Amino acid sequence: MSRQVFHVESGYGYGVVGADLHVFADRGPVYLLAEYRSAALPAGRRVPPGQPSRLLNSRYEVVDFTGRERERAALCGWRDADEELSVLWLHGPGGQGKSRLAAQVAAESAAAGWKVVTATHGPGSIVPSPGSHDVRPGPGARGLLLIVDYADRWPLTNLTWLLSNKLLDLPLPTRVLLLARSASAWPAVRGALEGGERWAGTRGLALEPVDEGREAMFRTARDCFAARYGLRDPGAVEPPGPLEGPEFGLVLALHMAALVAVDAYARAGDLAPPRDMAGLSAYLLHREAAHWRRRYENHREGLDHPTPPGELRRAVFTAVLTGATPHADGVAALSRLGFGAESAGRVLDDHRACYPPGEPGAVLEPLYPDRLAEDFLALTLPGHPVGGDPGEPWAPDAVRGLLARDPAGAAPGYAGRALTFLAAAAAPRRWPHVAGVLAELLGADPALAVDAGGAALGALAEVELAAPVLEAVGGALPELGQLDLDAGIAPFAERLSTVRLAAAGTPRERALVLQELGFRLARAGRREEALTASRRAVEELRQTADQDADPAGLAAALGQLAEQAGRAGRRAESVRAAREAVALHRRLTRADPVMYEPELAVSLSQLGQGLLRQRRGREALATMERAVGTFQRLAASDPSEYEPALAISLGNLGALLWSHRRWADGRQAVERAVDILRQRMAGGPSGGALGRALTVEESDLAQLLGNLAVMRWSAGQRPQGVAAAEESAGIFRRAAEANPAAFEPELARVLHDLSRFLPESGRWRDGLNAGDEAVTLYRRRLAQTAEDTTSPRPYEAELARALRRSAWSRIHAGHEPAVARAAADEAIGYYRRLVGVRPSWFGDDLRDALKARQAAEDRAAGIPVEPAPRTWMAEEHWVVLLNQDEIWQDAQNNRYRLDSMSPAYCRNVARFVLRQADEIVHLLVEHLGIAPDALGLRREERATAWLERQPLLIALRRRARGLDARPARCHCGYPIQPDWHHGHCYPGIVVD
Repeated sequence: MSRQVFHVESGYGYGVVGADLHVFADRGPVYLLAEYRSAALPAGRRVPPGQPSRLLNSRYEVVDFTGRERERAALCGWRDADEELSVLWLHGPGGQGKSRLAAQVAAESAAAGWKVVTATHGPGSIVPSPGSHDVRPGPGARGLLLIVDYADRWPLTNLTWLLSNKLLDLPLPTRVLLLARSASAWPAVRGALEGGERWAGTRGLALEPVDEGREAMFRTARDCFAARYGLRDPGAVEPPGPLEGPEFGLVLALHMAALVAVDAYARAGDLAPPRDMAGLSAYLLHREAAHWRRRYENHREGLDHPTPPGELRRAVFTAVLTGATPHADGVAALSRLGFGAESAGRVLDDHRACYPPGEPGAVLEPLYPDRLAEDFLALTLPGHPVGGDPGEPWAPDAVRGLLARDPAGAAPGYAGRALTFLAAAAAPRRWPHVAGVLAELLGADPALAVDAGGAALGALAEVELAAPVLEAVGGALPELGQLDLDAGIAPFAERLSTVRLAAAGTPRERALVLQELGFRLARAGRREEALTASRRAVEELRQTADQDADPAGLAAALGQLAEQAGRAGRRAESVRAAREAVALHRRLTRADPVMYEPELAVSLSQLGQGLLRQRRGREALATMERAVGTFQRLAASDPSEYEPALAISLGNLGALLWSHRRWADGRQAVERAVDILRQRMAGGPSGGALGRALTVEESDLAQLLGNLAVMRWSAGQRPQGVAAAEESAGIFRRAAEANPAAFEPELARVLHDLSRFLPESGRWRDGLNAGDEAVTLYRRRLAQTAEDTTSPRPYEAELARALRRSAWSRIHAGHEPAVARAAADEAIGYYRRLVGVRPSWFGDDLRDALKARQAAEDRAAGIPVEPAPRTWMAEEHWVVLLNQDEIWQDAQNNRYRLDSMSPAYCRNVARFVLRQADEIVHLLVEHLGIAPDALGLRREERATAWLERQPLLIALRRRARGLDARPARCHCGYPIQPDWHHGHCYPGIVVD
């Protein structure tokens, strides 16, 4: 039995049972969940007098479902597949039949025993009738189907909140059907589903234009409409014209043709049916206007409708742009068009009589279907070619008035919807004059496009706007990016780059355009495309007749290429580009140090990161120390400009120091970087004097906290380590909601660390949950690289590692051995492939996964399994054990002087340690982040050979032969002095 408590303010409450409810403090629910209910008109109900277009509303299901059998079968097959949780993005142009197809599948699913729920975006929408909506599947339900219309118009963060709702975490098949006009938002949304380890996959399905069966679809629609008109012989109604043209590839176009033909026939030829889409829309809208006029004329006969047709048309125009809204907001919207409060109330009442709202209390119910509403905007705005209705001169002013900012400078809350509808009307092959209205609007206020949100920016990318308008909007984009806009900025940046490249006259100009594009694509998480743009920028600059003409430009382009190549996993390419950038910046710095020394430090930082990725730790450390030294000096004289760069470079240096066994130095560097970033975060993203080259934002703080968590945990500061990791995961989770492609991998990395930390802190269930979520995220990311031909594929090794951790965690917790066995099996499959590519990297991992499978089988059979091995701290591995020759410490923390141990015991200890050689090296390199060259691990050297060279093993072998543990000289040749430590043999490296 479930119980929910709601605190209701201002006399109104909305709730759901069986699901989460996300609410904005100032705008109500983020989205609205409700059980699916058919709104089909009862059979026999006649056409609304004078408003035939209402029969086109897909929710009334006036036309029997026909055609689209292939797509319907695909949706039913997806629904009935042997998967637990799956998402499908169904997309097609407005009027292609998405909503009707979804309604058909919803009805069939409900009849087959599925619980069907709909989700409507909340802000700006009318909240349903007060009360609670029980969306829980009943006993015996076959599954849950959630349908989300207009998914491409939801802000990405709001949609990801919906997709993380506990409603989707049910122990039965669950499907999410997202309806959208295009696939442009799908790459960003695709990664947003959070469904735990049962996650199955995501896919897209495009509704293609209707090619075959157009006549049959026309006849079905004609017969259904004729029944609503009471026509006895529908066969006498002919199509208004040929149906072969491309514009009749839309299902809605065929239905409009049928409706207009039936309506014209029923009216005995009062109006001849037009033959093209524009004419069909104009016909239906003319019928709407005639209906308004008749109601006004009947006011003289006692009908309560005092609003003239011209005023009602303004209300209909407003409703298309605002959508249904509460009464007070409707009055405010009409006041922007010059209506007083009293007249606005009257107009809203008459508008509501013509267009009854879907929810009580709402006003300004818009025209349906959306495509007809878009056509109404276009036909009301002057400049279209349709004869007989030149448009209204007040319409352009109405657009400007409705989208004007308030006295505080804020755009209206419906700006996103309004710009999206105007952009849809202005799309190619529709109404080009609407693009002119958009151009004038955005030319005067280009920031309006940004305030309207990512979906509006994506829609504007499809409109043929003049270059100055595109440039103006481009100039209003956040210089350093913005998490909730980046996914929508990317397609707009692609459109803008096309215009800029066509106008660019020099390689330098083209390179700058490509660099801008690469930055925007990278912000959206489209790493491969960003890398391609960055490569093209470098190529453009290399093609100049004199490459030395712009060394600074080439160096900047190479720096960006190094960054993007590193993020895309192209390590060698990243290092090559960074080395060349460093060489160019060194030359420039010699000529003008004030101008170019900061850029040299950036290049050095990028080179250091690249070398670290290649596990060339000592070279990376030396490079990064030079970068940090420069930034420290610059930040001392100008903190506001150079502290962001100092924080990033300190964080990188800290990781390098850590990998070179300088534990305290590494922690201190990262802690200082965290302190700097916390101070900088108050002002949002910041790049200081270096701008985009080293921009810092909250995700950078999360990155540093994730590294600090490992350092503190390994240093024995375990509560502080867990706290840092959980704070990092919280930040990355928020970032991933806005931009899954960019930040889910980082979130998965931190969750994997938490899956190690939490069980040893007594929170084994939380540890399992963190590990399962990491597996889910990595599996999703791997699925989205299906076309990647690199080997190993991105995220393949990370997924295998997370699966292996999940298996061992369950084994040691004594929990779900079958799940542990399945995770181990999946990890083994990945590792077998990875070993075939890089045996020296993944051989130990494969052996460990095989051990995990056997342990899971033993656990399931009731055979005792060895307890989890003690997790040593980094200091214990190096200072207490391997890197000294005086003591031995066993698993119970008992310490013994080697010289007091018998030769036989020393021999057994040496064998015990050597048997774990692979695990020890793997732990040091992979888990503790120690650079192989810092270990002194030679290329292709086996772990046992490396371990035998360590001071502890040398001492154990000496004692096994009856000799003193410590010789007169170190094995490396240095004389041994009092208080000697092996780390002293290597000046400049401090071990402890």
